[in-house]
Amino acid sequence: MADISTVDLIQIIFWFLAGCISFYFSIGNARVWTSISMGFFLIFLSQLYVVEKALDAPWTAYTQLEAIHYIIGTISIMVMTHGFQEYYIFSRTLELGGSKQAVYLTILGLLAASAVFVFINPEPQYTMLRNIRMIENTTWVFLSLVNLDMVRKIYLQIRDSVIARGFIAFGIVFVAIFLWKGSELYLQVYNWDSDWKLIMLNLGATVPDQFMGRRDFSVLVHDVAGLLSGFSVGGTFIYLVKLLR
Repeated sequence: MADISTVDLIQIIFWFLAGCISFYFSIGNARVWTSISMGFFLIFLSQLYVVEKALDAPWTAYTQLEAIHYIIGTISIMVMTHGFQEYYIFSRTLELGGSKQAVYLTILGLLAASAVFVFINPEPQYTMLRNIRMIENTTWVFLSLVNLDMVRKIYLQIRDSVIARGFIAFGIVFVAIFLWKGSELYLQVYNWDSDWKLIMLNLGATVPDQFMGRRDFSVLVHDVAGLLSGFSVGGTFIYLVKLLR
């Protein structure tokens, strides 16, 4: 069995709980919540690879599967962003098209198309996997800011509603996610992440001493914000379940 850090393990537990709650929430509530809750559920699926590697699951030998996990992470924030945009339109017009089944099938179609794309192309090497992960983090950082603004607009539109505070909670979630993914992207940009360290191990590359404090602080922000993101997502959906029942 491979090593898994305590932070990774706790984060996976939080995201497992948050994923289950959000999936249940998508089934038990109105169509307008489906894309939002499914987006959060997909984050758990993208994080699950950490546990699979720690348990030395035989399928983790295929680098295509690691690439698919990172792509699922990218799809999750895109689905979530679409959901908040839908909710904003709904809060202004009270009109909403489509069905839950259409959302579920669309997500399954995206996942299937992504898997096909990965498997028909050359097997990703370590540096390529790192590039895919950087794309995922870049997408998360940008769309987290977009969603923060969207949550603000929705709150202003429904501030007299009983669920208005739920969107304040979503704002806290996206602040945590922005710090979580943003700190990891920062480490990747400056080649201070653990993936780059493994790539450059044989070349003797090191982080200059004057930047070690900055690197260590970014790692701390990444770990703490990652934990808070899973915890806050689970708490937000539990709160919404109580409000909407």
